[in-house]
Amino acid sequence: MQRSQRTHYNHSLEYAINCANENNLSVIVYFGLYDQYPSANLRHFAFMLQGLKDVKENLTKRNIPFIISNEHPANGVLSLAKNAALIITDKGYLKHEKVFRKQVADQVECPMLQVESDVVIPVTSASNKEEYAAHTIRKKIHNKLSEYLNTFTNTKLNKTLSKEFLDNIQKELGPEIDLNQPTNDILKNLNIDKSVNPVSSFVGGENAAHEIFENFLENKLKEYLDKRNDTKEEACSNLSPYLHFGQVSPLYLALKTYEFTKDYYHDFLEQLIVRRELSFNFVYYNQDYDSLDSLPTWALETLNAHREDKRQVYSISELELPNTHDEYFNACQMELLKSGKIHGYFRMYWGKKIIQWSNSPEEALNRLIYFNDKYALDGRDPNGYANILWCFGKHDRPFKERRVFGKVRYMSEKALKRNSSPKHYIAKFKTYEQ
Repeated sequence: MQRSQRTHYNHSLEYAINCANENNLSVIVYFGLYDQYPSANLRHFAFMLQGLKDVKENLTKRNIPFIISNEHPANGVLSLAKNAALIITDKGYLKHEKVFRKQVADQVECPMLQVESDVVIPVTSASNKEEYAAHTIRKKIHNKLSEYLNTFTNTKLNKTLSKEFLDNIQKELGPEIDLNQPTNDILKNLNIDKSVNPVSSFVGGENAAHEIFENFLENKLKEYLDKRNDTKEEACSNLSPYLHFGQVSPLYLALKTYEFTKDYYHDFLEQLIVRRELSFNFVYYNQDYDSLDSLPTWALETLNAHREDKRQVYSISELELPNTHDEYFNACQMELLKSGKIHGYFRMYWGKKIIQWSNSPEEALNRLIYFNDKYALDGRDPNGYANILWCFGKHDRPFKERRVFGKVRYMSEKALKRNSSPKHYIAKFKTYEQ
């Protein structure tokens, strides 16, 4: 259990339990807490550990052992595989996630199956190629919704393992992580980047995710279409960190939302399914998802044509602090630093400004990925890479030509004022700064 870090609506877990019951065997759930995970730091690990405590508690209620050790996931799985009849894993989409699953598959003797559980429509079922934009994948996804929007219930595991057997298994693995300890005590013993502090704005775990979602359904969903871009209204779902860590199922979110709306085309479902799964399509079929090489030809050509345009340039430290002349950008960056997330509408402005204030498109891309992966709880994610590349023209169309951007869409202060409450936003995050 690496990507789908939950017990509720987890296809991988339920399939493993069903296979075990059919063969009169038991199940062990394993998580490799790898402290050298790419770009991970104290902020990410604190949120993730809060979620893993939920996993352990909920699995214990179902008499399913949860083993977590401090080592690379592939090494832990290979140790456990010596005693396994079958390995079930969740699906990874980014390059490093694919690599460690392949490492295991290439070395184990027992069968290994990958079960997808972090999208509504499996990536290869939705499309067999990289899609150009939302309008090219939307119909394909909607044609599949009736097939995949299906509810299911947890399965009871029939056979459990003895404590003696589990103790012997644990000895073969790396150092055990005792999730009953306070989270801060666990974090102290991990060799991770401790330069980015945890946040109080989000508490990790499937229990918190469900509570946030229920509140969203009851109090915000009706306002989502008209008010989600306005920070004063706070009509966003705030579920992206939980989706990133697999602490909540997008299928469950979609089913519950559809119960409320009876509308496949509701704007929240458009974002949750069509737009989000477009990003998974992107990183699955395009290995250049973190490079400008993934851009459409028109975007590359127009950015190249404007490389020599005069521009105001800020250093990366001036952007990171933040210390620019633009109070809107400064508020965006301050929200990222202090809360671990940027409001979706303002994040577009944030990305466009970094392009405008960098020496080259490549430098701008590197800065955006660095900031997003370092500070955002929903960073290091297919959705994150797609959103960043969108700022350069990915999944978009040409607009009126202008300096630096060429025909890539620009976003102005006027747009912020027209569609949101930027003065309220600035006031809110000046408080964070203090």
